Formats: sequence, structure tokens, C-alpha cells
Amino acid sequence: MSTARLTIDIDSLVANWRALDAHTACDTAAVVKADGYGLGAGLVAKALAKAGARQFFVAVAEEGAALRRMLGPGPVICLFSGHMDGDTELIRSHELTPMLNSVDQMLRQVEALPHHPFGVQLDTGMNRLGMEGGEWAALRDLALTQNPVLIMSHLACADEPDHPMNAFQLKTFREMTDGLDTPLSLAATGGILLGADYHFDLTRPGIGLYGGLPYTDALPVVRLDLPIIQVRDIAPGETVGYGNSWKATRLSRIATVSAGYADGLIRAMGTTGVVYSGATPCPIVGRVSMDLITVDITALHDEPDALTILGPRQGVDDLAEAAGTIGYEILTSLGARYERQVI
Repeated sequence: MSTARLTIDIDSLVANWRALDAHTACDTAAVVKADGYGLGAGLVAKALAKAGARQFFVAVAEEGAALRRMLGPGPVICLFSGHMDGDTELIRSHELTPMLNSVDQMLRQVEALPHHPFGVQLDTGMNRLGMEGGEWAALRDLALTQNPVLIMSHLACADEPDHPMNAFQLKTFREMTDGLDTPLSLAATGGILLGADYHFDLTRPGIGLYGGLPYTDALPVVRLDLPIIQVRDIAPGETVGYGNSWKATRLSRIATVSAGYADGLIRAMGTTGVVYSGATPCPIVGRVSMDLITVDITALHDEPDALTILGPRQGVDDLAEAAGTIGYEILTSLGARYERQVI
């Protein structure tokens, strides 16, 4: 078989959710946007719902509608993008809860779905989504008459515990929500780890569920094994791959494995990335191409059937560092061609 295998440890994902939930004394939701960070939103959400999660967050209405069809009635499904033009029927028919981000969205919600649940997202300094202070002051009374189910904001620097932005946003959020009885939410994974002051009534872990930083105690959730298609001997001075970008300085054994940037293994990792055979690191050599990666396996005594690029020796953040990116990008880029196995 020449298809790479992506193994998803769903029990570890559930354990990560339970561990993050145990960090708090409030409710814990789960962020399953981008198709469950590339692992399958239905798979992830069903497992977490069985474990006790009753609230999920996705990016847009189409994701929410698809998730509702997978989960069925009951769990709350919230939309970070709010109530966009054209979303009304999806929100109504799939019982979705938009987090309203602007005056326009608030008016659209009140006019089109006056008795439908909604939340409000406030901008406390990230300048990405949410109502700024002036907008919220103008709309606060109207919003409260409609009984929002949640008021939330999002931290910009929670993965840096000592960053002054964290305290600034916490203070701003408290000022914007002072005196309200509505449930509040500020913390995603990083915010949970900042401590109880950031937890409020609901936390929204995302990347930590899937084994990524800043949750250093997370159990690994994904393993990716790349089958070897061909092995060849390379003489000193010979080159490998497009552009002659790697030249052998010794007699080398080069394995070509089945995966490439079409599968989410981005080209930038080619200069410093490694894969593993057991505990032995094997450097990627030459350029990562669309379907293939070449690896120097000279250090191995035997030729394995496959090499591991994500696993116990190299997690998503290790691979991300080699590629000059973040674990989020590695996870959400995982391609559709992998044979997926759930354990």
C-alpha cells in the first residue's frame, strides 16, 4: 500500500478535554472548527459529547449546519462568525447560536430571528472580531433585552503567560461586562492555563484538545506514517529532487516516501525536517514535492516499510518548528488522501 496512514487516538483527545476541564470550576466547551482541526469534526464532537461536552464552537454557519447533522439535537453549536448575511435559514433550521460581532449583525438577528438564542462577542483589544467599546455601549441595553446566552471575548497573547496584553484584556472584559448576569467566556486553551481569573462561566479549549501547545501536558493525538515506495543508493556528488537542492557528500541510502505538500506536509520543512524509524531520526533531503518526500536513511541498519513524521518522537509543534510555522497549521493542513485509522 502506498497511501500514508493517519492514526487518530480519540481516547487521548477525550483525555485532554477532561484534563483541561479539570483545570476549572466552570463549564468546558470544545472548539471543533476547521473540520475538528483536520481530524474530522463529527468524530471529535461525538466523542467529546459522549464524554460530557455540551457546547461546541465552529467558525461559520455551514460548519455548524454540518456538525448539527452529525450530532443531532441537544448540544449547543456556536458560530464565531456571528450572523452573516445569508445565514438566517441555516441558523434557524439547524438550531445554531451565533456570536454577534457588530451592530449590523445584532440588527439582523433581532429582525430575522427575534426569539432565537444568540451570544455576543466583544473586542477587548485583539482587533479581529467583536464589538468595540463604543458599539457595545450603544447596543448593550438592546442586547440584554434579547437575553443573550453568552458574552465572550478572545485573548491575543494567552500562549505567553507573562505578556501584559493578558491582564489588559482581562481588565477590559470585566469593565465591559460589569454587573451582567449573562454567562461569560474569555479563555481558550491558553487562557485556561493562565488561571481561575480567566475562566469565568465557560472555557473554549481548541488546540490543547488535539495535542498542541501551549498545553504542554497534552497527550499526543495524531500519528502519521509514510510508506516507503523506493530506496536507492546515491554516490557522493549526486543530487536529489527538484532543483538539485541536495547533494550527497558520502555514499547515501535515499528513501522516497508517499506524501508531500498536497497532503499538508508543507515545502518549508524540507530544509530542516526529519522523520523517524523507531527512535532514529532520518533527515528529509531535497525539496518536498507534491506527492513525494526523499529521506536519508543511511543511518538505518534495515530498510523499514514506513517512516513516521508525526508520532511519539515528533509532535505537531516539533514538525511546525522545522517548517517555521505553528502546530495549528500542521493539523489543519492534513490532507484527505491519508488512510485514516481511529484507535
